[in-house]
Amino acid sequence: MSDAREELSRRIAGEITLSDDPGATLRKWRTDFDVSQTELADQLDVSSSVISDYESGRRESPGIGVVRRIVDGLLDIDERRGGGRLRQYARVLSAGFESDIVHDLREYATAVPVEEFYEAMDATEVVRGERDTVNGHTVINSIEAITRLSSEEFYRLYGQSTNRALVFTGVTRGESPLVALRVVSPTPNAVVLHGIEAEDLWEHAADLARVDRFSLATSTRDLDDCLADLQAL
Repeated sequence: MSDAREELSRRIAGEITLSDDPGATLRKWRTDFDVSQTELADQLDVSSSVISDYESGRRESPGIGVVRRIVDGLLDIDERRGGGRLRQYARVLSAGFESDIVHDLREYATAVPVEEFYEAMDATEVVRGERDTVNGHTVINSIEAITRLSSEEFYRLYGQSTNRALVFTGVTRGESPLVALRVVSPTPNAVVLHGIEAEDLWEHAADLARVDRFSLATSTRDLDDCLADLQAL
């Protein structure tokens, strides 16, 4: 686990330091760890206004030393809670999937509004979930993923962040991917079923999305065009 912690720490610190908007990237990772500004400030023994100022850009962008201290604070909080975030990342460090299963797996520099993600997919929303942003996306072939991946491998499809959108391609009704998601915890922020119109969706699809509190949408836009616009997010 220590190797996973060091690798994750380097990746997060590098992403924040090199970002065009370090404050927004810092905020993305803090919310991804489900840590409040106050909790992080207490961990670092600073006032919550310091964290707020960094995230809003009111304070000069932090140097690498400050960034590493902030990242270590997030990881320390995660470990105190049981290390769930670190364990999830350890699962994906060496994960590899064949291209016929995963079309694209990408992390964003900053959180992206769900509406902006839908626009790239030309998606029609069926249910609005509890969370309004996504930190990355995974686009997978629904049939190949469901028939060939174990529950452990399916979980690794999340990538670095569970606060993401999952896009299932090759969907005819939507029953199989939504039932498969019932065994995955936590659920993604948003799910897009590609290849189906909203009116042709499985009759219980919306109910399952509401129970598991994620946004659900459908899309029939050309997949290559979708992937091109998703890569620009």
